[in-house]
Amino acid sequence: MFKIGDKVKFLNDVGGGKIVGFQSKTIAIVENQDGFEIPTLINQLIKTEDADHKPEINRDFSKKPEPVVTKNEEPQKVMPKHESVIIPGNDNPKFFAAFFPTNQDNPVGGEIEVYLINDSNFSLLYHISHYDGKEYISIDSGELEPNTKEFIEGLSQTDLSNLPRFCFRLMPFRKKENTLINPIVKTIEIQPVKFYKEKSFSKNNFFKGRAMVFDLVTNALQEEIDKLTEKDFKKVVDSKDAQNREKESPKEKKKQPELVEVDLHIEELIDSSNGLSNHEILQLQLEKFHSEMKQAIDNKAYRIVFIHGVGNGVLKQEIHKKLKSTYAKYFFQDASFQEYGYGATMVILRRK
Repeated sequence: MFKIGDKVKFLNDVGGGKIVGFQSKTIAIVENQDGFEIPTLINQLIKTEDADHKPEINRDFSKKPEPVVTKNEEPQKVMPKHESVIIPGNDNPKFFAAFFPTNQDNPVGGEIEVYLINDSNFSLLYHISHYDGKEYISIDSGELEPNTKEFIEGLSQTDLSNLPRFCFRLMPFRKKENTLINPIVKTIEIQPVKFYKEKSFSKNNFFKGRAMVFDLVTNALQEEIDKLTEKDFKKVVDSKDAQNREKESPKEKKKQPELVEVDLHIEELIDSSNGLSNHEILQLQLEKFHSEMKQAIDNKAYRIVFIHGVGNGVLKQEIHKKLKSTYAKYFFQDASFQEYGYGATMVILRRK
């Protein structure tokens, strides 16, 4: 394509000039060196470069262009895509799972963000899955650089009502190391009621706001136990048992709890029930009922009393349904009217 101002040569004639206009789509007006305007077919013209404006081309590809630096400005450093942050002395494997509420004033009012934190100079290969009691469902895997954290997933209020267990499989490593660290497998089970309690979230070193943080690394005592041979371990256990037998007398034996008392009023379970529906409140109360029943059975308690209040009787009815189905082997009745009125149920877990 030609335009006014282009310098051209004649294809089949000597000379050339500059295009000063167009007579038609196919004919250009060329002004020659003598100032004469010559109508010429466009297909008989060749465009030439103006030597005064022709850019100089650097054909030496061995030289890399220097970065352009403006006054009072230093050239930008090109950082590696994944630059490790190594903190002197931070050489022990420390890995955490964190649950960070995006709404700090009302944790269940917004999304709960789940993070994996590598607080060490180790690199970390990880695999994270949900366990629903039947199967493990993979949700994330990858490599975490030293002293960094990785967002895993977000949990809504609906997710909290049916929370799975979180299974973490971790393999710490270094590019150069003298010893190998065993892979770490850690499962976390969180009672949903925890997310409704303000004290469950605390200040930490990883977020500006409060979060629920879980240590994923076996404690130092357990690591030392793992290093013991079976023979060494048996010696330690036998020695400890012998010491306990010498110290313990029949009168000093731990007594089994006679009575466990559990108040299921919602204000006793969470700091605030604002924004919760009646159904959500009932689910929290039933979760507390199940966890306390399990704990009392494991601790071999004799009796447990659930204080549910009178109200409209919905909670009492639901508890009685569970006792007749899930815990049918245990006898239950209304608790002492003198102590609790009509607002409590007593479960007999075992006879004296």
